[in-house]
Amino acid sequence: MVLITWFLPSLADNAQVLMNFKRFLSNADALNNWGNQSIGVCSWTGILCFNQNFHGLRLENMGLSGTVDVDTLLQLTNLNSFSVINNNFEGPMPEFKKIVNLRALFLSNNKFSGEIPDDAFEGMKRLKRAFLAENGFTGHIPTSLAKLPNLLDVDIHGNSFEGNIPEFQQRDFRVFNLSYNKLEGQIPESLSSKDPGSFAGNQGLCGKPLSPCIGSPTSPPSTDTDEHPNSHPEKENKEKRVILTVIVVVGVIVLASILALLIIRYRRKKPELVKDAQPQNVTAFSSESKSIVLTTEPKKSEDGGLNFVRSEREGIDMQDLLRASAEVLGSGSFGSTYKAMLLNGPVVVVKRFKHMNNVGKKEFFEHMNRLGKLSHPNLLPLVAFYYGKEEKLLVHDFAENGSLASHLHGRSGVELNWGTRLKIIKGVARGLAYLYTEFPDQALPHGHLKSSNVVLDGSFEACLAEYGLVPVVERSHAQQFMVAYKSPEASQLEKPSEKSDVWCLGILILELLTGKFPANYLRHGKGASEDLAAWVNSIVGEGWSGEVLDKGIPGRGSGEGEMVKLLRIGMGCCEWKLENRWGWKEAVSKIEELKESDDGGEGDNLNSLSTSLDDFSLSRSTS
Repeated sequence: MVLITWFLPSLADNAQVLMNFKRFLSNADALNNWGNQSIGVCSWTGILCFNQNFHGLRLENMGLSGTVDVDTLLQLTNLNSFSVINNNFEGPMPEFKKIVNLRALFLSNNKFSGEIPDDAFEGMKRLKRAFLAENGFTGHIPTSLAKLPNLLDVDIHGNSFEGNIPEFQQRDFRVFNLSYNKLEGQIPESLSSKDPGSFAGNQGLCGKPLSPCIGSPTSPPSTDTDEHPNSHPEKENKEKRVILTVIVVVGVIVLASILALLIIRYRRKKPELVKDAQPQNVTAFSSESKSIVLTTEPKKSEDGGLNFVRSEREGIDMQDLLRASAEVLGSGSFGSTYKAMLLNGPVVVVKRFKHMNNVGKKEFFEHMNRLGKLSHPNLLPLVAFYYGKEEKLLVHDFAENGSLASHLHGRSGVELNWGTRLKIIKGVARGLAYLYTEFPDQALPHGHLKSSNVVLDGSFEACLAEYGLVPVVERSHAQQFMVAYKSPEASQLEKPSEKSDVWCLGILILELLTGKFPANYLRHGKGASEDLAAWVNSIVGEGWSGEVLDKGIPGRGSGEGEMVKLLRIGMGCCEWKLENRWGWKEAVSKIEELKESDDGGEGDNLNSLSTSLDDFSLSRSTS
């Protein structure tokens, strides 16, 4: 009773603060249920709670404007996360540094503008996520942002930041994107291993992982006090730079002439070869400053060209593909993903892989051709591939509605209702069952099943992506990053089992139903699977009340019984012990039985579910 008496005033205080904060907002119709005490603060739109404890605001895609009053937010107890993604807020960035305990800040896709003070993030030692993308920010990147000790995600793309990139203190970023700003100068050595897509669209940047810096300043003038009075170091340096520039220009002209002659000669010898000058904006098809030659003859592509695995796609105009504009869709543990938009043809997705370098050419070709023969409505089709010693490319069809992760975690602006979520998970199950049937010889037919690798077509039909790649990915990289290797058996026995993909299916089901992101998937190494099991157990620990289901599921009431059944399936797939974990056939069969609305036959609801906790043995093995 003492705990309850202490807890209630905290919620009441937050309720009043939230109402005060709302007064500073405009176009706040989406927050009409704020102030409704009958449903409680944690049921108000955009309020994030865990175990009835307030911890953040997620006011995304609401058309909000007005003022983000930080002084009012400062009065909220336990404000850890603040998001106003995709709204209409304007003006300078608010003084969030006052909220020193903030862990996540999402301001992307608004109309914030102006320079951000250099000390704007000073003192925010707990901040892990900073998303400022697609605004109108100018000036230099604040050094206080670069000095944050716990920063894991930083995305500031699509602004007008200028000047040099500061030396970031954090090294092991999960998300790092500075693309499409006005940054210049040499990229710090500490960031030289990042994906080139992280720096795309900054014409003034140079150095690894981009092109080398040309014409860098010579050594500084001598500070010797006996310098000759007629010497002019600055003038000499300027003359040297002019001479160097002339040499470079002449060299480029000569090389271009030679290249043009070679291309003309080679085209005459092999007219079917499609080759053109590499456009500057298509970074997706550039490899170590060399253009990748594309050909429409897969069986004769010993020159390192693009190999089609589907004969019906060979009519694609590769010259148009080379000239297409490329948009960076994301950068993951394997490499960057690009969307190539053809002028007169389909939109395709190109995925760059840098961790298949140990795969022999024959083995790679055979495996890609095997993947190319797969045909199922719930698999994203492989169209073509490229083999190079340093990197490989896979070309897929484009899915119009993006990834499941973007919809579950508020980045798309579309809320998925229960019927759509059920349709998606059935598609995932069918695609996985097909892979198990086609690859009976492999322990991991998929290997990397997670919400960001489930993409949705125009009708929200689920398609599995990045499947079947375990045999061609470097083993050490697979163990470090592929999610199937985070299953308990893979962590303990150093190798996955035939039920490891089922474990990933279970995690995906729990994520789809609860709306909670399994953040431990982003951790690398052996400890991740144990923390992920704790994440699963935390869902059970909520007591199976209504809080376990995502409040963002529109119209969930009519299907709660079926949602509970799916929740049970997810738990059966996440059993820690292999002998207790469901097999893929049982899981798929149970998923297929689910319906969009309750039939009322079993009385299977959230209240009755609490009696079935003993059915699951998710405790960690002590062996």
